[in-house]
Parts: sequence; structure tokens; C-alpha cells
Amino acid sequence: MTSGTSRTSGTSRTSPTSGRWLSKTAVNGVLLIAALYTLFPLIWLLTAATKDAGNLLGGDVFSFEGFDLAHNLSELTAYQDGIYFRWYGNSLLYAGIGALGCSLVSVAAGYAFDKYRFRGKEKLFALVLLGVLLPSTALSLPLYLLAVETGTVNTYWAVLIPALVNPFGVYLSRIFSAGYIPDEVLEAARIDGAGELRTFWSVGLRMVMPGFVTVFLFQFTAIWNNFFLPLVMLSDKDLYPLSLGLYNWHSNANADPSFYPMVVTGSLLAVTPLIVAFVVLQRHWKAGLTAGSLK
Repeated sequence: MTSGTSRTSGTSRTSPTSGRWLSKTAVNGVLLIAALYTLFPLIWLLTAATKDAGNLLGGDVFSFEGFDLAHNLSELTAYQDGIYFRWYGNSLLYAGIGALGCSLVSVAAGYAFDKYRFRGKEKLFALVLLGVLLPSTALSLPLYLLAVETGTVNTYWAVLIPALVNPFGVYLSRIFSAGYIPDEVLEAARIDGAGELRTFWSVGLRMVMPGFVTVFLFQFTAIWNNFFLPLVMLSDKDLYPLSLGLYNWHSNANADPSFYPMVVTGSLLAVTPLIVAFVVLQRHWKAGLTAGSLK
């Protein structure tokens, strides 16, 4: 009886440990598979950017034969006097200024919804939330008609102005404002003689900076990857962003396969600003996401 009892207790003592080990291994395995699945397109893009049209179309992408990234970059730079880098600059302009302006507008609106009391506030905020449900493609035609009325079609403003409004950013900003900005701090600033604008700019905006960065990253990514709105608004190739320019080249590649290496190499360079933005601002972004989860 004693021996059987000891064996049973020994089994019960080791079973939870082995179960936790198996569970940890399973979770790590799933995470590894998910990471490989996520990184696989980037790895393909990195290796495909070193190939010529023959190796790309032949499916020989992951080998090191025909490694010619410098040639592809030179072709990309020389084509039409470097129009690719003009598109690159346009994308930086649209995404940088648009995301910065949108973040400021969203944080100011979220701050107002959180800290001020005015008639119809919750109904107006409900309309903002309703805007989250509307797909951007459904708004492209009304925005185009408005741009026609204002004379901004085929200009930088046709892409920049719609990028300044983001209902989801207003929603996030209200949550961040409630979590980061105590009412007592604002009252202290007002007692010291600061006006409402000065209180927001010098106190509120600085305290809610993680939320500002979070909205900026979301909007920067959305504008950088935006395709349908520039397609509707722009006809001048000099105003194209990268997404529309690469689409144009890809359409030409069906008739001229020499465009394929330029499309792939251009796509590789196009993801660089997104990676840089997330790496540089990840500290603020992680803090913002943590605060949102605690809230």
C-alpha cells in the first residue's frame, strides 16, 4: 500500500510539470509558425528583389543565382528620370503630413469629447463612431465630387485633406485622454492662469503623447498603403504615391516583363519607412497599447 501510494503521488507530482512543458512547447510552436508565416512574404520580397525578370518568372526566387540587386536599383533610379523616387517623396508627403495633422485633430477632438461638457456631446460622438463603420471605398465617390466642387482634383490637397479625418483616431484619443490626463492637473493649469488652448497644448497634449503616437502610426500606415483614393483623385503621374505608381508598373509588366524586377525592388523599398516608423516609435506605441488595455 505504501509503495503504491508513493508511486501515485510521484506520478501526480510530475504530471503538472510535464503538462506545463507540453503546453509551453505547443504555444511556442504556434507562435513560431505564425512568425514564419508573417515574415515569409518579406523574405520572398527580399530575395526576389535581387533577381532579373528571367529568374523571377522562372520561379527561381530563393536561390542565390542571379544576385543582382545593384542592377535592379540602378534600373529603378534611371527609369523616366527617377520618377519612382518622386512617387516615394509624394508618399512621404501624404503619409507624413497627413498622419501628423490627423493625429493632432484626433487628439484635440478626443480631448474635447472627454474633458468638456456640451449639449449633444454623446450624440455627436455616436456619429463619430458611425463613421468608423463606413468603408473608405464607399466615401471615395462623395469625396471626389466634393473635390470637383472645390477645384482640388488632381492636386496634393485631394489626398491630404481626406487624410486629416479619422473617426477611429478620435475614438482612441478619447480613451487615451481619459486614461492619461487627470482633471486635477487641468484645473491646476487653469488656476495658474492658462487658457484652454494653452492648457491643451502645454499640458494635455504632452500627457497624452503615447496616444498621439499610436494614432500617428495607424494613420501613417493607412495613408502609405492607401490606393483607391489616389486612384480616384489623381491623373497626373507626377502626383502619384508609391501604391499607385507600382500598380501602374505592374499593369505594364503584363506586356513588358522587364517591369517585374522594378516592381519587386520598388515594393521592397516601399516597406522601409513603415519598418523605421514602428522601430523608432515602438516605445511610445507599446506604452499606449498598455494604457489602453488597462483602461
